[in-house]
Amino acid sequence: MNRKDNPRCDLHIHSCLSACADLLMTPGNIIQQAVNLGLEYIAITDHNSAGNTQVAQQLAQANGIKLIPAMELETREEVHLLCYFSSLDALLEFEAIVHENLPSLKNDERLFGYQLLTDIKDEYIAKEDRLLAMATKLSLSEAIENVTNLQGVVIPAHVDRPANSILGQLGFIPSDMGIQVIEISRNTDPMGFLRVHPHLDQYRYIQGSDSHYLTDIGRCGNTEGFILDEDLLKLISVIF
Repeated sequence: MNRKDNPRCDLHIHSCLSACADLLMTPGNIIQQAVNLGLEYIAITDHNSAGNTQVAQQLAQANGIKLIPAMELETREEVHLLCYFSSLDALLEFEAIVHENLPSLKNDERLFGYQLLTDIKDEYIAKEDRLLAMATKLSLSEAIENVTNLQGVVIPAHVDRPANSILGQLGFIPSDMGIQVIEISRNTDPMGFLRVHPHLDQYRYIQGSDSHYLTDIGRCGNTEGFILDEDLLKLISVIF
């Protein structure tokens, strides 16, 4: 695929399908905000689901934005993984695997919030009743194997956080799982973090907004959109 040098992106965005996200985080509003900011690539990474991705992809294409099919998976160890795919079909195949391994618990909207699906007109059309924001039965190794088998890319999410990160839950990054890129939270200085954790120098990093509100989209560290350099693009080229 032909692509511009050093594209600007935000690869960690939650839509209104994630109970933690604002109700205004509809696919259409997300795409419009990305257009306003001049982002070239975005990914909607809802918790353990891809229910709004197909609509979002159609809206993105109509507005000149490239949307990467993606999901934020929670493993059995309560590790959050950003999972990216080169096609919607691959993502939906992975979603089927995830839902087979998701405990059958009903979402309590009073405690967790709404999980909303939208249509191409950006209107709410349904609620997801199953609780999505929880650990699946997939282990870290099983999750990575499934994503890899579908020619996807796994990036451990917000590794600097004490909760739901691979370092917070396991204390280390397993060396035999092919991980090459990690995500550092937008409010953490990457250079300062890597100085404290020099053993992570072997990994490249991205910063996503992890946005739950429209005003957070594109806030990826000190820049409006994370800039993908040539070396990082090579590492995750399968999804571009």
